[in-house]
Amino acid sequence: MNKNLNIEELVAADTAHHFHPFTDHKSFHAGGGARVITHAKGVYIWDGKGNKMLDAMAGLWCVNVGYGRKELAEAAYQQMLDLPFYNTFFKTTTVPATLLAEKVASLLPERFNQVFFVNSGSEANDTMVRFMRRYWEIKGQPERMHFIARRRAYHGSTCISASLGGMSAMHSQGGLPLPGFHHVQEPDWFQCGGDMSPEEFGLKAAKEVEDKILELGPEKVAAFVGEPIQGAGGVLVPPSTYWPEIQKICGKYGIPIVADEVICGFGRAGKWFGHQTMGFEPDVVIMAKGLSSGYQPIGAVAISDKLIGEFFEKGGEFFHGYTYSGHPVACAVALENLRIIEDEDMVGNAARMEAVVKEKIGALADHPIVGEVRVKGLIGAIELVKNKNTRERFDDWGRVGTICRDHCFANNLVMRACWDTMVFSPPLCITEAEIDEWAKLARIALDKTWADVKHEAE
Repeated sequence: MNKNLNIEELVAADTAHHFHPFTDHKSFHAGGGARVITHAKGVYIWDGKGNKMLDAMAGLWCVNVGYGRKELAEAAYQQMLDLPFYNTFFKTTTVPATLLAEKVASLLPERFNQVFFVNSGSEANDTMVRFMRRYWEIKGQPERMHFIARRRAYHGSTCISASLGGMSAMHSQGGLPLPGFHHVQEPDWFQCGGDMSPEEFGLKAAKEVEDKILELGPEKVAAFVGEPIQGAGGVLVPPSTYWPEIQKICGKYGIPIVADEVICGFGRAGKWFGHQTMGFEPDVVIMAKGLSSGYQPIGAVAISDKLIGEFFEKGGEFFHGYTYSGHPVACAVALENLRIIEDEDMVGNAARMEAVVKEKIGALADHPIVGEVRVKGLIGAIELVKNKNTRERFDDWGRVGTICRDHCFANNLVMRACWDTMVFSPPLCITEAEIDEWAKLARIALDKTWADVKHEAE
């Protein structure tokens, strides 16, 4: 499909017919159309004009094993020949679905032995909400319909998962959030910590969870839901006090903890799962992205033995599922992806490369526009500020981040702007030499951004 392409015609066709997600369509249709990505290898992608770009976002936080892995293409091809599709409804399974469920359970703590397959992180969180509400019904507590999450959390884009998330822009459209979803302080010390130490702020942010539990009534709360590290919220790495205090609070009131591992799972934060990195014990784990490294759409919900045991005993039929739950091709690809991650020790590489990223990307903290660089495993953020000493932001929050993002693209580097925070999550196979190249490209983009906005800080 990539041979002899007329890129201008393709861009015109895309503009005419392709309705893009998360896009300002007015500016998109006035601005010359889409960038066409044609092929990729390792940590690099190429566009239709021949530009080679270092992808420090691994697609959308997901291409953990890197691009161009023939083993994954071959796994998909072979499974399509053997069994391209069959459903997992009505007491039926397929070989890849069963083996993948067993494999995912083996990677999680011992208390997780049941895995429900979906097609995305959004569907995984939708499934979790339905499961938890049904769980409390069979426990004789149907009033436990309420979920507590954080502001600026991203949990997906369906009506339920967008309601669960704390993105105000998403809530401004379509009558969201739906009833039963509540949001508290995000653990963002840089933006919200003021004069408190990170440790003090971590306890304060956790206290908001307890306050909300008491406001709603513990007997009405179904679960607390959080990403171990908030990704699209700006890669918010919680202070060391935060998650232990959340564990203590939820234990005190009998509130299950749901870890949304869509971004952090499968090595991103330096261990197999982000809750292991951050030191807490969830009751439900949400997965997607790194499960297949984005090579096939698949997600999953893992449920602890404590919850699922009572569900099996009293629950009857769970009227929920998707045509493609446990799709055999997606499961076969995910199995091979996990084999690659294990055999090539990519989780270990993420842990080892953390020190390199802290050295190379962390050195950007000396830049006049950078207020903080934070890194955990192979995920992190660069905060853009007007005043380094006071952490003062530029006016029109998000404008300067967009300027920097565009300079990155123009300089053949992919980093994403979350407001005025430049975030990154490169493939887990990235090397020290590639990190060095990335740091040099990032500094050029920061220099150009500073040149554009320096007058505002003077």
